[in-house]
Amino acid sequence: MSTKHLSPELLNKRRLEAVRLRLDGHTVVEVATRTGLSAPTVSAAWKAFREGGWDAVPVRRRGRKVGQTERLGEVAQGILMALMASHPEMPDPAWSSSALADALASERHRVSARAIEHWLEAQGLKPAPLPLEGLARRRSPGGRWYRQQVQPVLEQVHQAGGAIWEGGVRVAVPAKSVASTPRRYQLYLHGKRGALYTRCLPTSPVADDYLAIFERLLADTKGPVALLFRGAFFQASPEIRRWLEQNPKMHLVTVPPGALPRAGSEKLEAGRQPSG
Repeated sequence: MSTKHLSPELLNKRRLEAVRLRLDGHTVVEVATRTGLSAPTVSAAWKAFREGGWDAVPVRRRGRKVGQTERLGEVAQGILMALMASHPEMPDPAWSSSALADALASERHRVSARAIEHWLEAQGLKPAPLPLEGLARRRSPGGRWYRQQVQPVLEQVHQAGGAIWEGGVRVAVPAKSVASTPRRYQLYLHGKRGALYTRCLPTSPVADDYLAIFERLLADTKGPVALLFRGAFFQASPEIRRWLEQNPKMHLVTVPPGALPRAGSEKLEAGRQPSG
């Protein structure tokens, strides 16, 4: 049954009732019949309860908040680019969409994190996580690299209660680029559930840019950190090699060129040496 005709208040009341019925032992089908909700809606409410408790069951009110605009004008876009060239407040390793939204709000530009995500995508600044699924089973150079270089590190860090991150450096290409579009170098990370953290620089990142991210990852994690990184040749940087020797809790695994397929909207800086 469609819930589009229900007000947010009535929908949330029925979602809460659906959870109560599930707690009483009723099946999804039985709950759907008694509440008038669809089976997927009942399942979604039940999943929300199990992951976040009663407070997570009600859905948010549809539409924008009062006084909030979704438009990103030239001024707001300029502020975003300036922010991403800087470091966010500790302990974030780079800028998330929610942190960018909060920073814009402090400058009296109220936009949602979702609107910023759409803008990042249009600017070619929303790379996908590394395509690692199923790689361990492949009989290919990438599969061998994953089994020999990646899996042992991930298992070690996981057993030690550490954190696992993916990331890379790339030249970002906007969806509608022109010849005059400036070259943008993006440093990015993907954390839990693929959450994106990013910095965007007008010039190629230097060693200090990478080390700032590495240090923030360690500072925000009690255990070791595994970072799978694509697009840079860290072995050629004496400063980064020295830092890694002094910080054994950071397990940096670089993705060799050609091990993974390239996304269509990006140009990797594979093999590029971080300058000092």
